Amino acid sequence: MNRIGDRAVVLGGSMGGLLAARALAEFYDTVTVVERDVLPAGAGNRRGVPQGYHAHLLLASGAQAMDELFPGLLDDLVSDGVPRIAYGDMAGIHLTLGGHTFGRGGSVRKGPPTYMPSRPFLEGRVRSRLRGFPNVTILDGHGAGELTATADRRRVTGVHVGSGGRARTLTADLVVDARGRGARTPAVLEGLGYGRPEEERLVVHVAYSSQLLRIPPGTLREKLVFAGAQPGRPTGMGLLACENDTWMFTASGTAGREPPSDLTGMIGFVEQFTPRHVIDAIRGAEPVGPVARHRYPSSQWRHYERMSRFPDGLLVFGDAICSFNPVYGQGMTVAALEAHALRKCLDRSDSGVASRFFRASVRPVGTAWKFAIGSDLALPEVEGPRPWGVRIGNAYVDRILAAAETDPAVADRFLRISGLYDPPLTLAHPALVARVCAANVRRRRSTSNAERYDTSAAPAR
Repeated sequence: MNRIGDRAVVLGGSMGGLLAARALAEFYDTVTVVERDVLPAGAGNRRGVPQGYHAHLLLASGAQAMDELFPGLLDDLVSDGVPRIAYGDMAGIHLTLGGHTFGRGGSVRKGPPTYMPSRPFLEGRVRSRLRGFPNVTILDGHGAGELTATADRRRVTGVHVGSGGRARTLTADLVVDARGRGARTPAVLEGLGYGRPEEERLVVHVAYSSQLLRIPPGTLREKLVFAGAQPGRPTGMGLLACENDTWMFTASGTAGREPPSDLTGMIGFVEQFTPRHVIDAIRGAEPVGPVARHRYPSSQWRHYERMSRFPDGLLVFGDAICSFNPVYGQGMTVAALEAHALRKCLDRSDSGVASRFFRASVRPVGTAWKFAIGSDLALPEVEGPRPWGVRIGNAYVDRILAAAETDPAVADRFLRISGLYDPPLTLAHPALVARVCAANVRRRRSTSNAERYDTSAAPAR
C-alpha cells in the first residue's frame, strides 16, 4: 500500500462514490464521503437514487472487480439469497434482442456469473463494508457546495459542505466528484479557466415502469426474462429474480413511448412479445409496494480525457463522466471497473493521476458506450447520426443475434462481450465469424425451403 496523501473527499454516496472511496482508502489517511441524502441504516430506497426502484444487474466483470475491492462480498450476496446466472447457463434465461430469441439448448461451458441484487440491497451491503474501514467516514445529510482552489487555480484544495444551515470547508488533497450525470463539474472547470470537456450525447427518451413482485418459488425456471426493443417496436420488458424471493418486473419504452403506471396496464403493454407462461406468472404474482416510474432523456459522455489542461486535486468518476441508457444494465459494472482502474493509477503516485485515470477509464466506458449507442441507433425511431461504422457494426451484430438463435456458443460469446467481460475485438475472431456465417447460411436455407414448401402446398387457382 502506497500512502500518497492526507485526505480525500468524495462527493456523492451512491454506488460510484462508494466504490471510488474504497479505492482511495488504500492511499489516503482519511477518506470522507459527502452525501446529500440521509442514508438508510441498511437496504432502502432514497430520493437521490430514483433508479433504485428499478431492475439492476451486476455483470460478471463488475462483480469480479467489486469482489477484489471487497473480498468475500459475492459469497455474502449468495448467502443472502441474491440470484446469479453464469454465462452459458441459457436454461436460466429467456432473452430476445433485436427481434431474435436466443436458443436455450446445447451445451456451453459455464463461465463467471452475473448477479441480480436489487440496487438498494447491493448499495447497503457495499456501504456497510465501506464503513468497516477505519479511515473512511460517510458524512450523510450534507450538501456539497463550491470547490476551493489555490490562487493560481492550478489545484483544487477542498469543498464547502453544509447541513442544517451551517457550512464548513473540508480541505483535501483530492476531491472526487461522483454526483452522477447532473454533476456541475464542467461549469466548475469553466469557472476556473479550464473550459468544458467535449460532450457526446444521444437523445433516447427512455421511460420505464417497474413493479416489485412476489412469485411463488418454482413457478418459473428462468431467473431472467428480457425482451429488448426492436425496429418498429421501440418497447421492451424485463423480469429479474432478486433477493428474498422477489422479482422486479419492468416495462420500458424508447423514443417517447410511455409504459402505463399500473400493473394491469404494464402487462398489457408487454403481453404481445412476452412468453405466455411469464405473463401468467406476473398476473398471479403479489405486488410489493406501488409501481415506480422513471424517465431517462439521453446518454451522455463527457470526454475529460481529451482536455488539454485539468487542475490537480480533482477527479470525476462514474456517471459524472458517462451515463448510459439504463435498459442495458451497465452502470454499476462500469463504476466497479473504474474503481479498479483508479486503484491502479493511484498505486503509481498522485502526480498526474487525473490524466492517467481519465485515459484508463476510456476502456470500460468506451466499450459500454459503443454497445449502448449501437443498440439504440439500431432503432430507426431513435434520432441520431449513423456513420458507416455504426451501420456496418449493427448489420454484423444483427447477424450475430440471428446466429444466437441456434448456436449457443455464439450466444455465449455475445453475452460475454456485451457484459464487458471479453474485449469487443473478440467479435471479429475468425472462429466466431465462421460460426456466425454458417448459422446464417443454415437459417437462409431453412427459410427458403419453408417458403418453397408453402408455395408447393398452396392450392391451384
